[in-house]
Amino acid sequence: MPRRRADTTPKSTSAEARRSTRESSVPHDWRPRITNEAMLAEVLERLPGDPGVYIMRDRHGEVVYVGKAKVLRNRVRQYFNGTDTRAFVPMLTKLVGDIETVVVANDKEALLLENNLIKQHRPRFNVKLRDDANYLVLRLDPKSAWPRLELVRNVGHDGAWFFGPYHSARSARQTLRVVNRHFKLRTCTDFVLGHRTRPCLQHQIDRCPAPCVHEVDRQLYADQVQDVRLFLLGREAELVNGLKTRMQQAGEALEFETAARLRDQLHAIEKTLESQQIVGTTDQDQDAFGMYREGGQVELVVMHIRQGKLLQTQCWSQKGMELPDADVMASFLSAYYDKAAFVPDEVVLPIALAEDDEAPLLDWLRDRKGRKVTITVPERGDRRKLIALAGKNAASNFSSRRDRREDSELALQRLQTRLGLSKLPRVIECYDVSHIQGSDTVASMVTFVDGVPEKSRYRSFRIRGVRTDGNEGTLAQGSRQNDDFASMYEVLGRRFQRALSATDRGDEDDAWSLPDLVVIDGGKGQLGQVLAVIGDLGVPIGAEGVDVVALAKERKDIIGRGRDAVARLREQRQASAPAVARDAPVEIVERVGESDGDGDDEPADTPELVQAAEHAEQVESEELAAHEADASDPEQAPG
Repeated sequence: MPRRRADTTPKSTSAEARRSTRESSVPHDWRPRITNEAMLAEVLERLPGDPGVYIMRDRHGEVVYVGKAKVLRNRVRQYFNGTDTRAFVPMLTKLVGDIETVVVANDKEALLLENNLIKQHRPRFNVKLRDDANYLVLRLDPKSAWPRLELVRNVGHDGAWFFGPYHSARSARQTLRVVNRHFKLRTCTDFVLGHRTRPCLQHQIDRCPAPCVHEVDRQLYADQVQDVRLFLLGREAELVNGLKTRMQQAGEALEFETAARLRDQLHAIEKTLESQQIVGTTDQDQDAFGMYREGGQVELVVMHIRQGKLLQTQCWSQKGMELPDADVMASFLSAYYDKAAFVPDEVVLPIALAEDDEAPLLDWLRDRKGRKVTITVPERGDRRKLIALAGKNAASNFSSRRDRREDSELALQRLQTRLGLSKLPRVIECYDVSHIQGSDTVASMVTFVDGVPEKSRYRSFRIRGVRTDGNEGTLAQGSRQNDDFASMYEVLGRRFQRALSATDRGDEDDAWSLPDLVVIDGGKGQLGQVLAVIGDLGVPIGAEGVDVVALAKERKDIIGRGRDAVARLREQRQASAPAVARDAPVEIVERVGESDGDGDDEPADTPELVQAAEHAEQVESEELAAHEADASDPEQAPG
């Protein structure tokens, strides 16, 4: 696609279009083209009259707004001639240093490109959802010889069935556990399936037919796969009727064991489904959206209703939102369904969308679903009650978040006073070094933002045995992988170098900016290493930089820069914010991949942690198989 400034048409490469959001979005040779009224008039005059997407950059080259239009020339000019009366427009137009356009064939292509550019650049004035990597979806591939339900990060186009996304990693894993408990599908990886020689524990507790080693009826297994699909889609009536039919057929064929198994499965599923709330009177699949707003703080809720029953509720919070409600909803819908694995028959909204937004959205949703999708803004009746319920949920979530923010603010103020910190510790990074019998040394970093774990900023470091004192290749004298002091020096050196390099480049990536407080598990010795690397690299400390504390004496004393204990942790964990920060770096090493969130507002685990958890699961399965082999055949035991 041709990306161009208003008066030129240079082509952009596909590699440029797929640049990582961690890299700067400012072209290397970029210069502002709009510095006065005359230059603005010239740019506006040369805008194309085609459908497409416009990209507004500020005078530093950062993308501040991305929009779409049927006629680019007419739409962009509205920002500057007073026709667009939205409250944020005057602020936006004062910032604009250049306008780029991308011409496409139609409105639907413009919508898709707008979504991709917003995800790539994350502009200040657009609605932004979390990065795709932070969402989990369930994947079930019916083409596999023996399908299994698994957690993945992205919706693929490989013919598999996808369910989600799940805003909370905990809810996704809970759903997976429910399916594994009630439906007999394998849970092992393809590698384990192909190499196992004996049935696993899942078979012994009657949760898997063990296709790895036993002859399994493929039709019965395929029936289970279809049942899982119906269960996850909320097709309760179809699922229950199918189980009843198969149970009756088994009884008539005198297959009483099969009939009994289907009966037990049916009762368990009905018990699980009976807790779902009935909120609608239609058999259509619906998504009902709610919104609550106070100034720039917006709470959005989507209720997934399948055949009249509430299947799931998800919520999102947006901060610093300048767009009006209709624009917020339109942007959110396109971003949400870009990630969603399922498109409903009807989308129920509390406010009407602009025609230019609704028409391409409907075309896109119809293409994704394969049949007609409707958007409804009800004024009365059952659908209006759905919208009211969604709005009530949004207001409740907004209030809960606000209360948590206020509680967090007070806790941070107490923490600052108690530890004698130079500023409020809004961003806290906690570090711990761990190794296995002196080898395989790793360090973990967990981050708290306003007192809440920020899992997207969790990091793990593989120790290289190198001291990063400004010369990345210089080995420290006597440095070894199992030297915790040298390891701490290396980790903090690498981390601070990343922050200083980003500052030098003008990169404002929050994930690598300096924290307000660094918490070290290890006492005075580890604290000395941190202070040494701070001094070697010239990292600012105190009010203009970072504060540092260390934990000593079984993690009960907090030691400040003066090397004296400045506070003692109380035994009651709920009363002590440092206690939470204290245990987090240890838990992430000891329980890799396990979520410590407690609600849908918690970010999902990072991809690295999920991969580690999957590896641990594979190792556990292999060890279990070996243990079972040893127990059943003593002659095969080692030694």
